[in-house]
Amino acid sequence: MAVKVAVVGAAGQVGREILRTMAERDFPASDVVALSPGRGGGQEVSYGEERVLRVRGLEGFDFRDTDLAFFAAGEAVSAAEAPRAAAAGALVVDLSPRFRLEPDVPLVVPEVNAASLSRARKRRIVACPGSVATAVAMTLKPLHALGRARRAVITGFHAVAGAGKEAMDELWAQTRGVYVNEAPPAEQFPKAIAFNLIPQVGDFGEDGVTREEAGLATELRKLVDPDLAVVAGCVRVPVFIGDAASVMVEFERPVSERDAWSALRDAPGITVLDRREEAGYATPAEVAGEDMVYVSRIRRDLTVPNGLAFWCVTDSLRKGAALNAVQVAEELLRAKLLE
Repeated sequence: MAVKVAVVGAAGQVGREILRTMAERDFPASDVVALSPGRGGGQEVSYGEERVLRVRGLEGFDFRDTDLAFFAAGEAVSAAEAPRAAAAGALVVDLSPRFRLEPDVPLVVPEVNAASLSRARKRRIVACPGSVATAVAMTLKPLHALGRARRAVITGFHAVAGAGKEAMDELWAQTRGVYVNEAPPAEQFPKAIAFNLIPQVGDFGEDGVTREEAGLATELRKLVDPDLAVVAGCVRVPVFIGDAASVMVEFERPVSERDAWSALRDAPGITVLDRREEAGYATPAEVAGEDMVYVSRIRRDLTVPNGLAFWCVTDSLRKGAALNAVQVAEELLRAKLLE
């Protein structure tokens, strides 16, 4: 089946990455329309090595001739326009937080819970989780099958790419400014991000938990197990691209390091890089441009019964965003949900 596709937010980082990923994976699109909200129309974006698309304005676009619509333009745009696209007949794959926690919208990582896509028929919207939730869910799923995870303590390390191009520009400008004694003020983040760590991703709730932390916990329960207890802390780090997580898990049944290593090695979309020597682990800088989730430092957690700890990292624009969305679309096509 040839699919008519619209990419909302095509001029942004994730939108461009979606177009690049579709071309790389030969997604069977008969037509691709690049859309942008606000004043983004008129730009040109690449689709594959030879094709260039002119970006059109989103306002007033008629989705009735669209089979599949990727939304990568932020939460406000998704809230306003994704239901309109779905009502017109398009099947929406949304990368914003807007629909992730709604019970009748499937939240999908294909390697983890592709079967839940059957529920997309109702509202015609599929949500993609955040980058850290994607990486942790892919890692936890095969371990959960071994010993049933009961509780996870997670520290997520969020690259500035997750806050958009302006945030990446701010990191660059502040880094340069340190050396020329002209560091610009913080505008995209609460404090300076260059050479710093900020223990806040998203706004604070009344309980002191940030929106990203609450979302990470809820997304993991939706992806892995509704009974999984999660304590999450999220930190913005001075890294351009690449999210990471330090994870400690308590299981109902014993899970040995050897069994964990074997299960992760055999899991789809995961690469185990775990040598107990200096530099025998993956870091964000090394996985930029890669499609896999890398897992390192698998070890026992002796502070709890049946405890295990590990480190995972992924490209926040690839598997953390664009690649996962395109894989969701491929699964929708395979399940004949786009017909």
